[in-house]
Amino acid sequence: MMPMRNRLSLGVVVVSLALSSMVHAQEAKLGSSVEGLLQAARDRNPEIASMRFDADAAAERVAPAGALPDPKIRTELRDITRMGEQNPTLLPGRVGSTRYVLMQDFPWMGKRGLKREVAESQAQAARSRAAGAWVELAAKIKTTYAELYYLDQNERLSREILDLMARLEKVAQVRYAGGLAAQQDVIRAQVEQSTMRNELIALDAERRQLQSKLNALVGRPTSEILAAPEQIRALPSPEQVSFAALEGRARMNNPLLRTEESQIRAAEKNRELTYKNRYPDFNVGISPIQYRGSIKEWELMVELNIPLQQDSRRAQERESEAMLAAARSRQEVVTNQVLADLYANVAGFESARRSLALTTESLLPQSELTFRSALAGYQTGKVDFATLLDAQRQIRQSKLNQIKAGVEAQKRLTEIERIVGEEQ
Repeated sequence: MMPMRNRLSLGVVVVSLALSSMVHAQEAKLGSSVEGLLQAARDRNPEIASMRFDADAAAERVAPAGALPDPKIRTELRDITRMGEQNPTLLPGRVGSTRYVLMQDFPWMGKRGLKREVAESQAQAARSRAAGAWVELAAKIKTTYAELYYLDQNERLSREILDLMARLEKVAQVRYAGGLAAQQDVIRAQVEQSTMRNELIALDAERRQLQSKLNALVGRPTSEILAAPEQIRALPSPEQVSFAALEGRARMNNPLLRTEESQIRAAEKNRELTYKNRYPDFNVGISPIQYRGSIKEWELMVELNIPLQQDSRRAQERESEAMLAAARSRQEVVTNQVLADLYANVAGFESARRSLALTTESLLPQSELTFRSALAGYQTGKVDFATLLDAQRQIRQSKLNQIKAGVEAQKRLTEIERIVGEEQ
């Protein structure tokens, strides 16, 4: 029988290995879907973590902003020589008298609440900036993923065309051997294959660059391997992606607009606080006085500042008004830009969607029919090899246009999501 301690140790090792293998399996699949990349970025991206910490720090400023200042205590030793009858001393029981003063500052009514509301608005602005940073990062990840998907599909198509050209080369060789075609047909097929191999090299280099960029966005080492993208997201219906349906949501949820709204609220409260400075703040104190070993007198003190420097206060009030007007103007500028970007991207999405439908339903089937007809014609000697190559290039271009239109629609959808501030 194995001792209990050894069995427990073995169990811990087995569990550790199982967990490690699960983590490695998840890492190996990272990159196959945009959802996995977004989740990894939430957990790892240092910029997002920094913005969240800034928002947390701003939230912690709310309570101190509305709190009373710390009270103050002061001790006064009076007549430490007792009219010259003794040497100086610092013992409260041996001096002439000892005065203890406990003081507390009180701002004018409403000032503490306004300071707290200013801090709350600034904290909300910090949260909106953090949300905006995440929306921007998510848009970059989605766009880069779509570009990587396009490269992957382009590479697959190039390899299919390379295999096709190899088969066409064999057809040309058979016809050349039978004296039915010129040797130039075989050479042109070989040149096409060399051209495709050169394109594959360029695509591989570009794919590595995009993978490095995607790793950096997620927060991983740039040299880490990413899985090939498996698919892009399904496109929403045209009714869901219309300017009329999205305008209100953009006004409500766009992080930039929400930040500007919070800044306006902070400026409004700051203006009210500035006008409150026309009224004095108070300082209240209570003071027991000790003679020898007992308290024999009590004093009460009320102190207030005199808001005498009116020119300075009027300048501060004009400053707060100007800051509020500037915040409102910035909101108007941002609103106009957000809605203009939304309109442009909705139009771009509709154009890409229509182009995708046209390519899929019309151009691609026509190109495939043209290629099959050209291939049959070449095999029977009715068309030359140049016509067959043109048909092959046409079908490849149609497939590329189909992929490109789908990716362009994804990019436009990503921009719309960034502007609206939510998923479609």
